[in-house]
Amino acid sequence: MSLFSADDDRHMRHALSLAERGLTTTQPNPRVGCVLVREGVVVGEGWHQRAGEAHAEIHALRMAGERAFGATAFVTLEPCGLHGRTPPCADALIQAGVARVVIASEDRFQHEGGAIERMRAAGIQVQLGLLRDAARELNIGFFKRVETGRPFVRLKLAMSLDGRTALASGESKWITGKAARADVQHWRARSSAIVTGIGSVLTDDPALTVRLSDQAFQPPLRVILDSHVRLPAHSQLATDGLAPVLRCHAEHVPATPLGEVENLALPAQGATSSHAGLDLQALLNALAQRGCNEILFECGPTLAASVLSQGLCDELLLYVAPVFLGDQARPLLLGLNPSQLANALRMAVVEHVGMGDDIRLRLRPRC
Repeated sequence: MSLFSADDDRHMRHALSLAERGLTTTQPNPRVGCVLVREGVVVGEGWHQRAGEAHAEIHALRMAGERAFGATAFVTLEPCGLHGRTPPCADALIQAGVARVVIASEDRFQHEGGAIERMRAAGIQVQLGLLRDAARELNIGFFKRVETGRPFVRLKLAMSLDGRTALASGESKWITGKAARADVQHWRARSSAIVTGIGSVLTDDPALTVRLSDQAFQPPLRVILDSHVRLPAHSQLATDGLAPVLRCHAEHVPATPLGEVENLALPAQGATSSHAGLDLQALLNALAQRGCNEILFECGPTLAASVLSQGLCDELLLYVAPVFLGDQARPLLLGLNPSQLANALRMAVVEHVGMGDDIRLRLRPRC
């Protein structure tokens, strides 16, 4: 017999929909929603809107006021028990006289705070696990960083129907249409950092900014893998000032200051190449230490192949355009070369969505 009723399920789904409103604004914090229900009526609701500001539970309690007494709180993530930039939400729920707290997912980061134990000691009925998988998916990067010390890595690629990425001349703007390119902006907006190689910068001079006018977001950190510090002083990344820039270079190569660009020395790995020949695992560790939850790689085939072959890619966004570029076009989507079929990298399709005339496949490595 289930611990939860159909009404419980409905209210938690509402809390999850609230949490999703913070998809692009809460990092490095998780996205959290809270709904307060008393005698079957929603009396308060809220979501965590920005890091450093009130948590979801506090917004819901403020809305409910005295009606929070005796209510049930549906929270998508274990309430905080530690005093950080804001006081513990567990204590606020206790002080408000909430009778029951239903939690979608535990938070390993909060276990030291003893929030669940304190609430139970105060007489609150605490239940765990309602829609846990959905709650973890919403905060997939946060959980990956907190539980493993590494961010969640996405890799974005685009290709024609015949697997080509550009014409022989190198022209690739645009293989995909407006809808697909607009979709990429949403994935950028939810990312803590966007990573590319110096080869892509020298070829395309990208800005790697989020171009959304109807949605609040935190500008993601722009990361360039540039082992031999070749980033041009006149490039957009070095001059536009629209978002922070981190230039990663090899430890043995000195990096002189370049405007507002921050330098980070990383160990070299393997032979030098256009993707910088840097230790990608060291890069991800460094980004996790900066509080980065979700990382988006937008790069060329060499760096993309390294991310995949080293088992660092958690999710692949593959945009497929209904166009043939022909046998003279650049053929490499990825620089992978398995010795036999049994060693081929196999992916599971998580989602396939039409984007105008294009298709976006969301794939994850098979376990």
